[in-house]
Amino acid sequence: MTLLITVFAAVIVTVVWYTRPDSKMRLGTLCLMYWGASLMWFVDAVAEYIDIGADYFAPALSDMLNDSYLGLSVIALGLIIWLVAVLVKDPSGRLKAALTNRK
Repeated sequence: MTLLITVFAAVIVTVVWYTRPDSKMRLGTLCLMYWGASLMWFVDAVAEYIDIGADYFAPALSDMLNDSYLGLSVIALGLIIWLVAVLVKDPSGRLKAALTNRK
């Protein structure tokens, strides 16, 4: 489930990034993070398949639920890291303007 969730997120962000290549929101960074996570989960899936064989395709319900939570946590962590990167870069200068116009 972690692989499936991260691949879906990577594909969605890639499509958004591809349709808006001139965006200043650093979507390429988010795209690379999700594709990196997908690659990591793919290698993990292959290693687990080599270890346990065909039983890999019949996981218990609790394992699927735990994997789903982990996949959603990875997506949320990627969004948080991306948000911090966007705020630090401040592409439109709004954060700087809001901080300097204090009274």
